Amino acid sequence: MRHVLFAAAAATALFAASPALSQELQMWERSGGNAPMVDALVAAWNEANPDRMINLTYIPHTEMVPKLAQAIASGDVPDLMGLDLIYGPQFASAGQLEDITEYFEGDPTIATASPGHIQVATWDDRLYGVPLYADVSALFWNKDLFRAAGLDPEQPPRSLSELHDMAEAITGIQEGVYGYYLAGNCAGCNIFTFGPMIWASGGTIEPATADDEALTGNVAEVLAWARMMHQEGLINPANQAENGETFHLQFGSGKVGIMGTGNFNITLAREQNPDMDFGIALIPGLEAGQTASFAGGDIVTVPRGSQRVEDAVDFMKFILSDEVQVEVYAKLLNMTTRGDMVDNEYYAAEPLIQNVAKAIEIGVTPYTLKFFELINSPQGPWLQMLQRVYYSDEPIDQIIEDTKAEMHAIVAE
Repeated sequence: MRHVLFAAAAATALFAASPALSQELQMWERSGGNAPMVDALVAAWNEANPDRMINLTYIPHTEMVPKLAQAIASGDVPDLMGLDLIYGPQFASAGQLEDITEYFEGDPTIATASPGHIQVATWDDRLYGVPLYADVSALFWNKDLFRAAGLDPEQPPRSLSELHDMAEAITGIQEGVYGYYLAGNCAGCNIFTFGPMIWASGGTIEPATADDEALTGNVAEVLAWARMMHQEGLINPANQAENGETFHLQFGSGKVGIMGTGNFNITLAREQNPDMDFGIALIPGLEAGQTASFAGGDIVTVPRGSQRVEDAVDFMKFILSDEVQVEVYAKLLNMTTRGDMVDNEYYAAEPLIQNVAKAIEIGVTPYTLKFFELINSPQGPWLQMLQRVYYSDEPIDQIIEDTKAEMHAIVAE
């Protein structure tokens, strides 16, 4: 797989290094995302469209917003822009993206595209982007530790109560082994892996607007479960310091029985621990049959003022096509961005990918103009709430009420 990725990346770099052509499309993509996947998509497009090749430029993630604002003000915008999907509503509501709704009327690929991506690419019932690539969260379990604990290695937990019981059986069976993993100081890790447990249980987290209520449904019950897991010692106390820097290495250590993580961890775990036997299931809720996932990744958009909207939309339709979904996304063992494309020969040869791909159709993405302030900030109400739940004895109902008030104040600003 690696040589294919590197070849695609090299091809894209070659095109990007060539002199600009009059018909060349300019595309910006944020750094820190899935660059090999974007490189491969652009290389495939350039091979199929030599008369309107894409010149791809990576922009540091933290510079994307001011750089785009400056480009719009000057009238010199790229024709395409890859955007962290959580910022879709913010850019669309600010009038910084072209409305592409009419171009996709009657297009069947939109109906099966990742619901989370389409949701955040929509503002006031108008479409402003389509999925560029997807990362989804799922539940990984270590079959070797299941066997050692006398558990059925082929049966993952179907509910939070089952997860608790399995984690209890696993904890301590070997030195340094814990049944479950939660990051204690990483807001993004928790919305990616713990948030789905709330959604699966019928709860909500963030308010989209000041008129919405935060933290509704069975939130208290799910938080009480997480507190119990900590209090009973089923989660390594050292995890309290995890800020995300080593999150991706935890499951592959072989010291964690069950963990919510992402599709990217399949390759990483195998590189770390080639002999480890593990499985992947959907993240459960309070009751058996309840499942959810965080749908992350990027959307591809057209910045306001682009003179090549039709060409840009052609690229969007190209990456949503059956052929590209299978022969580029799936062939490189990346997530397809359409749920109806998961049954393909490449996934069939790699059952773990096929299992995690099931999360595409149930993926949820927070929809708010204040994602960073509400969710992703280390000082934000989401992480502060979880830390109070995980590491204190304060009444959970009071913690929820305090967090609701903080979230409401943020979205009302």
